[in-house]
Amino acid sequence: MSTISIIGSGGMAAAIAGRTVKAGHRVEVVSRDPAKARALADRLAAGATPGRYGAAPAGDIVILAVPYSSAASVVADYGDALVGKVIIDITNPVAADLSGLVTPHGSSGAQEIAKGAPAGAHVVKAFNTLFGHVLARGGRLDAFIAADDPEAKAHVSTFIASLGLRPFDVGGLYMAQTLEALGLMMIGLAKNGAGTWDIALNVDIG
Repeated sequence: MSTISIIGSGGMAAAIAGRTVKAGHRVEVVSRDPAKARALADRLAAGATPGRYGAAPAGDIVILAVPYSSAASVVADYGDALVGKVIIDITNPVAADLSGLVTPHGSSGAQEIAKGAPAGAHVVKAFNTLFGHVLARGGRLDAFIAADDPEAKAHVSTFIASLGLRPFDVGGLYMAQTLEALGLMMIGLAKNGAGTWDIALNVDIG
């Protein structure tokens, strides 16, 4: 059993936290709004507690489950409290009109977040290709991981596997650009070709 800190209180935070608690881990829920953190922790019941925003996270893994537009400021608010932590970035930096990604050319949301993280913190891209309600429903889903630090990647892979998901390493953090484009594609597929948000991508290894 380990402690996982989740910054955020929305749908994805709740979905990841729910699976994390069911897997037997402790969850620290943190939000800029303490009432929202308390409400989610209470909903999760056993194994979940609210934390104080900006304080050193209790978990070695810190899941950044906030909109991309807020991610940089959250990392800045925590500052050196994130030293030695593995930060999982789940964001999709998608334009409001879904016309593309809002990140600088040749970069990704995860890489931009990593620029603002303190030395000694390791950013891992994961969960961004999964819809929250599909994740919350349970079942074995594929989760793609991109990161530069091998130990951080292995740590997150073990955590993801413990949730009943199948982790797939897609390469270094630069591959977050591709994963974020894939996240946008999933939204487009749900709105157009599939006609439903009840979808997930899975790898078929022949």
